[in-house]
Amino acid sequence: MSAFNKLKPLLKKPLFRSSEARAIGISAALLAYYVKKGFIQRVDRGVYRGVNAPQNVDFQWEDLFYAVKSIPSGVVCLISALAIYELTDEIPRAHWIAVPHAARAPKRKMAKIIRMRNMNLGKTDIKLGEEKIKIFDKERTIIDSFRYLPFEIAMKALKMGLKLGGEKKLNQRRLSDYAKKLRVNIRPYILAVTT
Repeated sequence: MSAFNKLKPLLKKPLFRSSEARAIGISAALLAYYVKKGFIQRVDRGVYRGVNAPQNVDFQWEDLFYAVKSIPSGVVCLISALAIYELTDEIPRAHWIAVPHAARAPKRKMAKIIRMRNMNLGKTDIKLGEEKIKIFDKERTIIDSFRYLPFEIAMKALKMGLKLGGEKKLNQRRLSDYAKKLRVNIRPYILAVTT
């Protein structure tokens, strides 16, 4: 079987890592050759996609999708998550991605890497178009905003979150539970925006 035929299953994915190619016997030099020939594109360091790979992501979130998918164990967080949930007026200049505290964080252009503990708390999947990404839920994102972002941004996110209705409504019990687990005293802020 030729090297390029071995690569074909990876070309069907939205993107793949050089480590995946290496696992099936494709060297970095061969990947560079395929990039030069126009068979694949280099998205970022160690991250590739086939030129005809499906693009099933909303155009607005395409860069964020590639950034988070290119980072092993990466989870969309903070400003990027607030933007997806429409809980901020901030326009993210970089894609905010959380990685486990002990993990080696890869360098990615346009990505702001945040090391966090307790990565499973509030982690969920959402669809951007037809593709799924890992993201912290609204409640965890708001609590993390009080931990990592300027107070004004966190308060605005809380205020906007508490105004949500229907299926987008914040789960206040979950919000309080996360605040307790992450040691953030959210109660005074909830009282301030609800009275």
